[in-house]
Amino acid sequence: MDFSLSVPTFVITLREGVEAALVVGIVLACLNKANRSELNKWVYAGVAAGIAGSVLIGLFLSLTLSRVQYAMPALQGLLKPLLGVLFGSVAIVMLSWMLIWMTQQAKGLKGEVEGSLKNALADSEGSNISIFSLVCIAVLREGFETVLFLFSNLEQSWEGVLGAAAGLTGAFGIGLALFKFGVKIDLKLFFKTMGIFLLLIVAGLVVSVFKNLDAAFTAISFIKPDLDLCISQQSCILGPQLWDTSAFFPDKQFPGVLLKTLLGYRDHIYLLQLLAYVGFLFGVGGRYLRSLNVMAPPSSNQAASEAR
Repeated sequence: MDFSLSVPTFVITLREGVEAALVVGIVLACLNKANRSELNKWVYAGVAAGIAGSVLIGLFLSLTLSRVQYAMPALQGLLKPLLGVLFGSVAIVMLSWMLIWMTQQAKGLKGEVEGSLKNALADSEGSNISIFSLVCIAVLREGFETVLFLFSNLEQSWEGVLGAAAGLTGAFGIGLALFKFGVKIDLKLFFKTMGIFLLLIVAGLVVSVFKNLDAAFTAISFIKPDLDLCISQQSCILGPQLWDTSAFFPDKQFPGVLLKTLLGYRDHIYLLQLLAYVGFLFGVGGRYLRSLNVMAPPSSNQAASEAR
């Protein structure tokens, strides 16, 4: 097992897990201030339900994929790259949206959660269900994005699961340190650092999506020779190869595999892949960096102290 392959999922799960932990911590602190600690059990139930829901979504997708591949064995060469394109594209959109949206909303996160909780407590009969739903949705949203990323890297599932478990453990530890023991952590710096890593990881996912797309076009051309969709001799749709460093810096061995998982490095790269990689960094990365300058979220010490 190559532990380098678990790094991207660890980064994603840690970042999103901390976001969920902040919501949970704010809810617990507000319930404590309102002397409604008897509702804490619904918060914990929401966390458990969110995690369980994410696991069930993963199992459902895994079983569905297995059945589809079993039912159509002759199309294995086409199904795998198509699924990689599908899950990869959805993961890119959701993770990019989450990265930019969460940065823009970070400043008002505490007020938004407190407002939702205030409305929930105002409904004396349904407050327990409202609190459960608030926490469950927050945890499930982060878990669903992690599951999508796992399935966008179909061949790395076990390493990804290991990374996700480590990320969840780290997020739980940070949440506990902030809200239970009052440890001062600069969450603003944390989210900035994790955001840069996430941006580069998703850019690497863009490269993989185009590789799978090229493989899918190649498979279609092989299955249906009369539908030759390839426009290049070196690849099907990616254009000419720009470099081949597999002889001295392969992306399947350390340290190349680490650069592949964190930075999107490939020992074979083609023109369209490079253009997509650079375009993503300039487009989504530029908007993310601008959002960091526009928004000035409060420091973690202030957020944690206000929540308590």
